[in-house]
Order: sequence, then structure tokens, then C-alpha cells
Amino acid sequence: MSVQTPSYDVQQHAVVSHEDWARARKALLAEEKTFTRERDRISQLRRNLPWERVEKSYTFEGTEGKRTLAELFGDRSQLAVYHFMFGADWDAGCKSCSFWADNFDHIPPHLRARDVSFVAISNAPLDKLLAYQKRMGWSFPWYSSYGSDFNYDYAVSFTQQQIDDDNAWYNYGAFSFDEAEAPGASVFYKAGDGTLFHTYSTFGRGIDILNGAYNWLDLMPKGRDENGEGPFWLRRRDEYGT
Repeated sequence: MSVQTPSYDVQQHAVVSHEDWARARKALLAEEKTFTRERDRISQLRRNLPWERVEKSYTFEGTEGKRTLAELFGDRSQLAVYHFMFGADWDAGCKSCSFWADNFDHIPPHLRARDVSFVAISNAPLDKLLAYQKRMGWSFPWYSSYGSDFNYDYAVSFTQQQIDDDNAWYNYGAFSFDEAEAPGASVFYKAGDGTLFHTYSTFGRGIDILNGAYNWLDLMPKGRDENGEGPFWLRRRDEYGT
């Protein structure tokens, strides 16, 4: 999920007059507008994708007790799910997913205003999720899928057999994974008659857009400054300086 380009020495960067800078900036602006239009076009293609019915029943556990997938919608017709990596036998959530989750706390009211409910779902038992949520100071809705097929059906958890066979199905292809969990995001729609549809899922670099900090870093002179090695620098928010 990182930009695979090497860092460069900003001390060697070109320095020009304001007039030359403005000229170069306007040229880049034209490219940025092209990118924005292309992103809008792809977003429309995403909305135009065919849907698939959710045929299986799933049950999740949250602070209010057991909930079905339909109940996670609340009174909204759209549901956004972040698949947070947290294995059933882990003591803490994935540090990269924690980086993403630091962006989530205050968006649910804005999403609800546009007919969207937001939740995170993980494979770990609820008590582990709640303990970690308390540690990190988060308040977004977080549900456990422990004991259900949900994570496996939506290709963010893998069986030991899949791992041993280097045949974990992820991002619409076979992958070799050392871990039993991976990140992603999925979208669902609830029709007026209660029928549920899976409309979209994205994985890997596809979730970059959900991370505000990464998007800020992409504006910086050093970019993500990962030297092509991915987020090796990353720590949980309360672990920097330790």
C-alpha cells in the first residue's frame, strides 16, 4: 500500500523564481485536473458495477449484543465496512490498520447525513477489540465476526490450508500470505424489501484513499518517504518515541 519509488535528496531540488515556479505549477495543475476527471470517471464506473445478492446470513457481536449484517445498516440503506486486521489469537490490532483507523472516529455523522452507516469488522473476539479500542481512544462502531464466515467470504481472512498452499485469494487473485488476515473495505446496499447486496470491495493499495494522513504525505516534498520499502517506519500512534 506504499508508493514504490525511492526517496530523493530535497537539498538537490531545483529552486527557481516565482514566475518560473508559477509556470511549472500551472502545468502541473492541468495534469491534476486531468487526474481529477479520470478519478470521477472511475468513480462512476464503480457505481455502475453490477451487484451480487448477499445469500448467506452473518451474525456479529458488538457492544449492544448480537447483530445481523442487515442490522448494521441501522436506518440507512448503505453500509461501509472497513476490514480491520485483527486475528482471533492476536493481542493487538494491526499497526497499519490502526494507522487507517486513526482517520475514522469523526466521519460516521457525515456519512450518515448521506445515507451511509460505517463500521469496522474484525475476526478477533469482541473483548479483544474493545480492549484495543480503549487503548487507542477510538469510538467508531467496531464489530467482531468471530465464529462466522464473513471475513473468509469477503477475502480478508485465510485458512491455514490456504496459507500453506500459497493460495490465499486476495484482491481477486491468488496470493502468498504469511498472515491469516489482510485489510480491505467493502460496501453493501439494503433495498426497501430488506434484500442485501454486495456492491464493491477493494484491497491493497485500493484503500489508500481512505487514509487522510497518507494523502497529506503525498503533498509533501518528501512524499511518503518510504524509500520503496513500504510503511516500515509505521508505529501505532502511542508507540512513537518508544
